[in-house]
Amino acid sequence: MSFGGEQRFDVHTDLTALLALEELDRDLYRGTHARADHERSTLFGGQVAAQALSAAAATVPEGRFPHSLHGYFLRPGRLDRPVILHVDRDRDGRSFSARHVVARQEGEVIFSMLASFQGIEPFAELSPTMPEGVPGPDGLVGRPVDRTAEIRIVDGQPPQPGVRGTPSSRMWVRATSPLPDDPTVQACALTYLSDLGHGFGRLVDPALAAGGPSLDHAVWFHHRVRADDWLLLDLIPGKGIGGRGLYHGSIFDAHGTLAAMVSQESLLSRRTRGD
Repeated sequence: MSFGGEQRFDVHTDLTALLALEELDRDLYRGTHARADHERSTLFGGQVAAQALSAAAATVPEGRFPHSLHGYFLRPGRLDRPVILHVDRDRDGRSFSARHVVARQEGEVIFSMLASFQGIEPFAELSPTMPEGVPGPDGLVGRPVDRTAEIRIVDGQPPQPGVRGTPSSRMWVRATSPLPDDPTVQACALTYLSDLGHGFGRLVDPALAAGGPSLDHAVWFHHRVRADDWLLLDLIPGKGIGGRGLYHGSIFDAHGTLAAMVSQESLLSRRTRGD
């Protein structure tokens, strides 16, 4: 790879390859991109978050797995440059490991993330159930996303390839290619899928824009599930104010198990990231 002039690197069509980072040095990794089936002007935020989690996971003690991440999208990512990920090992305690990951392109930070990892410990569980009456993925309209993931819309109009439209707030999602059994890879793939859709998709309010670029993103992992099986992504609008919209979401597997919870804040205006 050349760091000056034209950049040449692989562009992938499945999540396994996308999450297999190149180790450049201790705590320093390089990630490449997914091949898009339609025009995209910037990197998909879920990809950068998933690769950042993959980089963090490569530095934690064996037997510890992601339980939460909190990330900030600071600049649009470029499609013609690889992403360089630097991991700071903030702490390794008796039960938890904390990591800080910075993703850069051309020396500028495009994404910053804190991630926490925990070993498996048995505890009592309180868990909500999947919403009733949600149709399964069979028979629903679907389409691939950058050849790496597929969505099937449950409510709202399904987006058409290459056409910008109001996204649905409830959909089935999965990776299009089989993933390894490794639970960390599955969690990174789940992070990728968690950034699909928008929580303001089914909210009709002429005073609010339909939604824009992501500002921050958080995921809490609860149960190990396969991201290459169908998962229900259910997103609910929370608060819109100051040109920002905060929404929350739940991710269930096909059996109704709550796999993860999501919160994201996005711009509800046409301003660019970082304004």
